[in-house]
Amino acid sequence: MNPDEREELARLLPSPGEPVLTSDRHDLLKDLLMRELTEQAPELPAVATAPGRRARAPRRRFVVIAVPLATAAAIVAAVLAGAVGSRTATTDADAVDLLNRIAEVAAAKKSVPVRDDQYVYVRTQGSMKFSGHDIRILREASWTAVDGKRAGLRRVTVLVGPPFRPRDPFSSYSKGTHDMRLNPDPNVTTFRELQALPTDPDALLEKIYAGTRGEGQTRESAALEKIGDMLADATLLPELDAALYRAAARIPGVSVVTDAKDYTGRSGIGLSFKERDGRTVWVFDEKSLDFLGTADEALLAVGVTDKTGETPAT
Repeated sequence: MNPDEREELARLLPSPGEPVLTSDRHDLLKDLLMRELTEQAPELPAVATAPGRRARAPRRRFVVIAVPLATAAAIVAAVLAGAVGSRTATTDADAVDLLNRIAEVAAAKKSVPVRDDQYVYVRTQGSMKFSGHDIRILREASWTAVDGKRAGLRRVTVLVGPPFRPRDPFSSYSKGTHDMRLNPDPNVTTFRELQALPTDPDALLEKIYAGTRGEGQTRESAALEKIGDMLADATLLPELDAALYRAAARIPGVSVVTDAKDYTGRSGIGLSFKERDGRTVWVFDEKSLDFLGTADEALLAVGVTDKTGETPAT
């Protein structure tokens, strides 16, 4: 075939078009490629954080290594193949009904009067991974200024971990109890800011979407992460607490987990969301429907104190 004939044939063929990949799928693809392109260094513990926001699982540091082209191609194919499924997440009607029942119970609770000069107290239990062979179990209590303008306190009691060692960079996570100053953080939502959030579920969800834009693999996963961060403090704000659960019910992909357990082994009924990384399960007491935490971190107490270091009056 001569060049003129090839050109004529090319004009007769339809245009292949340009591939289109949505921004969230692009982010997912990038994340998957990074996992293949890197190796994980030992995990570092999270630093003391202000509340809303219990200590996060530490991000890993990466060292770039070579990856065969075939591996990268396989990842691309897997992401594209899964794109349709991720956009058609179905919601379990029983799960939505459960979230709405949890919201009704939350809304019926009495609000707690809180002054600007007080502190929100939250106590949790979970673990922190320092390496594959070093996972420390800890109980944490935090006191955070209601107005966010004063320093608070984070008290960590390491229940399972190595003894104190001189020059250990992680000595504040050795076995025993350690106090850490919580400095005010402008990037952290204060209790007063939580109080100002809308309690209409649709308006609240839109505000959460706007506030988490660009975070997470999808806007839904980022919103669920934010809602999960607010649940402990929101127990002091019944209307907001109820709105958070009703907002979560509007996110597709929720399902019921019948035999869920929190980190301390307390049994309950769970809710799992397709959009959450690792399918984190929220666990609730089966009778009272109180929020117990997750399989990774148990919520033990929430209250208000006049000073750091104090425990709330029962």
